[in-house]
Amino acid sequence: MDILLLTVAVIGAVAVGALASAFLLRRSTQAEAPETGGEISALAERLSQMTEAQAAQQAQLAKTLQYQERALAKSVDDRLQVLTGRINETLEKTNKTQKTNLDELRERLVRIDAAQKNLSDLSSQVVGLQDILSNKQARGAFGEVQLQGLVEAVLPPDSYSFQATLADGKRADCLLNLPNPPGPIVIDAKFPLEAWRQLQNAGSDTQQVKEAERALRRDVATHVKAIAEKYIVPGETADAALMFLPSEAVYAELHASFGDVVDAANRSKVFIVSPTTLWALLNTMRAVMKDVRMKEAAGVIQTEVMKMLEDVERLDKRVGHLEAHFALAEKDIREIRTSTGKIVKRGDQIQDIQLGEDETPAIADNFEPPEDGRPHLRTVE
Repeated sequence: MDILLLTVAVIGAVAVGALASAFLLRRSTQAEAPETGGEISALAERLSQMTEAQAAQQAQLAKTLQYQERALAKSVDDRLQVLTGRINETLEKTNKTQKTNLDELRERLVRIDAAQKNLSDLSSQVVGLQDILSNKQARGAFGEVQLQGLVEAVLPPDSYSFQATLADGKRADCLLNLPNPPGPIVIDAKFPLEAWRQLQNAGSDTQQVKEAERALRRDVATHVKAIAEKYIVPGETADAALMFLPSEAVYAELHASFGDVVDAANRSKVFIVSPTTLWALLNTMRAVMKDVRMKEAAGVIQTEVMKMLEDVERLDKRVGHLEAHFALAEKDIREIRTSTGKIVKRGDQIQDIQLGEDETPAIADNFEPPEDGRPHLRTVE
């Protein structure tokens, strides 16, 4: 719009300048020579035509500019609408993306809070575990709980007992009721960890490491000796016992760096086990107990089968006796049938007897005079 006004102003200024020039030229020519009046009139007419043409061109230019302005405004408006739509769509997508990101961020923050809480709980549990491992009684209870979980998960309930009291009054952490041989086996769940902790805290100090190693060997040997004296009882328990370590790390380090201690324990018939090795050992014991029970059950089944065979033989004899009775009864029945048939036949003959005189000799022939004078009937076959 500003361009159009500027153009119109320029054209108007040019037209006014042209008119002013023509007017000044006319006055100067009138003053100089009146004989040039015709030329001036022609020039004025031509100037008027040029002014009219200029006005027409100006009007046409104004219309063209107005049309272009409208087209430009429409194009700008369309582009603004398209641009506005794209901006709105982009803003909507951006809002959705930001909302999704915020939701994900919120979920991650919740997870981070939960993980932080779990870490806090784990830290407190680690501190509690350290307290347990630093206390002998608590450490023993911790080992007993882990031992109890392993034993209860593998063996049947009637094959073990916890805190069992032996004949000499000693109390065992766990007693496995295995059949003879080898017999009941005791598992001790306590282990001297003070020297082990001292060895871990020694670091790179060679002197402290050596002292801690000597202390560990001494404590383990003492504990092994105590287990062998208390829990290997001839005639009551097996000739071996188990020392349970609740830590796989301690078990691995003991076998890797203190092989002499492990060998000495094996010679004393005290075998050191970890949770993994104890689990495998308990599964082997379960298989042995299952085999023993199957053999016992097979013996019971064999005994019952022998008894059943005796019952079958006795039943066969009784069936034979019953069959003999049936055969005798059948014979008696046949004889009874024979006698019955004869009786029926005699009855038929009696019915056929004629009471006339001509039949008397025939009847008399059937009588035999008895010696005692009494008449007797003779059986006629």
